[in-house]
Amino acid sequence: MKKVIVKLENFSKSYNNKEIIKDINLEVYEGEFLTLLGSSGCGKTTILRSISGLDFPTKGKVYIDGEDITALEPQERKVNTIFQNYALFPLMTVYDNIAFGLKMKKVPKKEIAIRVKEMIELVHLEGFEQSKPGDLSGGQQQRVSIARALINKPRVLLLDEPLSALDQKLRGEMQLELKGLQKKLGITFIYVTHDQNEALSMSDRIAVIHNKKILQIDAPAEIYEHPKNLYVAKFLGDSNIFTGIVKEIKGQSCMVLTEDKTQIYTKNNEFNVGDKVSIVIRPENIKITKSERLKNCLEGVITDMVYDGSFTKIMVKVKKQIITVVIFGNDKKYAEKEKIFLYWDTEDPIVLRDEND
Repeated sequence: MKKVIVKLENFSKSYNNKEIIKDINLEVYEGEFLTLLGSSGCGKTTILRSISGLDFPTKGKVYIDGEDITALEPQERKVNTIFQNYALFPLMTVYDNIAFGLKMKKVPKKEIAIRVKEMIELVHLEGFEQSKPGDLSGGQQQRVSIARALINKPRVLLLDEPLSALDQKLRGEMQLELKGLQKKLGITFIYVTHDQNEALSMSDRIAVIHNKKILQIDAPAEIYEHPKNLYVAKFLGDSNIFTGIVKEIKGQSCMVLTEDKTQIYTKNNEFNVGDKVSIVIRPENIKITKSERLKNCLEGVITDMVYDGSFTKIMVKVKKQIITVVIFGNDKKYAEKEKIFLYWDTEDPIVLRDEND
């Protein structure tokens, strides 16, 4: 059984009588990479700050290693935090920035030298020991902040959007490096981001936060392929959404009649005739053909094509709706204003009960 390293129990937080997070319960396992994902202002950083001790809950408890640390000051907790702005000391060298925490703890100089050398090698900053932060690139500064946090051997490392200031290419590289470091060291990472792709590529589990609550916490593939509600489906990845009513059920499949009178056949997720549902179809599950199919086939016209190197997004107008399709590479078989057909397999749609039903 996995060991719980961080636990929030009936956790709530308000600022100036405005409730940000309400009665959430969360368990983070030892050695896992958990991402708190949500839009700006949803409360994910509030959770992180309460774990770190920079804030205190309005209600509820925070535990680390089974110990109630709710009222402890930051320096009394077994955690370190990496911030978005790096928070390095500009007049200190790379060596001194990394060594700072150990010096405050009055660790012997010889041990500090050994541990700083280990961290320098771990984050690939050999040769930069005497450089100042202002002489480094953004990626190098982020490596210094990571080394400074890890050298204290925290039980938990908290990361608050640490890569958001980096350009896209460097951000991708640092994502791989961070995940590699986490696996190598076995430290529990709790990571805050609003970037869905970042969460999907790095996490062991993702907690999707919205409207003061955790809507779903699961492995990335489970959340993407089996979202529990329409908000989660929309928030992670591109979605084509149809709304309608279940009109017919035959065995393990059902037929949904959409608002524009399109018939969509899908697997039956224990729905009944008359249920209002939303159907989510991911762009990569939709195929394009020039000939009509029997089921789940829509006629449309290509309105736009966007080439992005590894894939092409094709926008297709079907009745009054724009459907997005993703194909790998640069498929030149199709052109703008061309009439085509879209189709998908019965197993592909995600069917969710109407949240207002």
